[in-house]
Amino acid sequence: MKFIGIGGNLPCATFGAPRRTCGAALSLLAARGVDIVARSRWFESAPVPASDQPWYINGVAAVATTLDAAALVAEVLHVEAELGRQRSTPNAPRTIDIDVLAYDDVIIAANHPGAIEIPHPRLHKRAFVLMPLQDIAPDWRHPVSGIALSKLIEGLPKDQTCRPIPDADGAYGTEWGK
Repeated sequence: MKFIGIGGNLPCATFGAPRRTCGAALSLLAARGVDIVARSRWFESAPVPASDQPWYINGVAAVATTLDAAALVAEVLHVEAELGRQRSTPNAPRTIDIDVLAYDDVIIAANHPGAIEIPHPRLHKRAFVLMPLQDIAPDWRHPVSGIALSKLIEGLPKDQTCRPIPDADGAYGTEWGK
């Protein structure tokens, strides 16, 4: 299965609040031929590393696409740009951040700074990725380490705060489109 992580903590000029921008990102990807198969609940999470910037809205989606891993990364970057993503310093606040977390069992090692790396090199250390991923793929295993998702979650640092938030209708649903 292919998974993407979506998050943001700044309003977007077009869509407003981060929760709406994250939903718009999914719609834009779907319009580009990246089928959204499932979506986690939305979560709010404290910035990692800890800072005084606003909390993030995060989610994970399972996707289906005929694009290879590099082309999927390119589509994600186009959607980020369309939603006003400004790249400055690492871990800076942002309107949107979309990452290809895993692409089936494909492993791509970065061979130079800035090169794509799949699976995402820090996904196993982030509550804001693992908690949403548990919603849609509880039996997933890390393609490099083989460690079960439940074990990765158990090993998370206790200082990472990540909690589900209701969708606009008040539900905590995981169905795409809600």
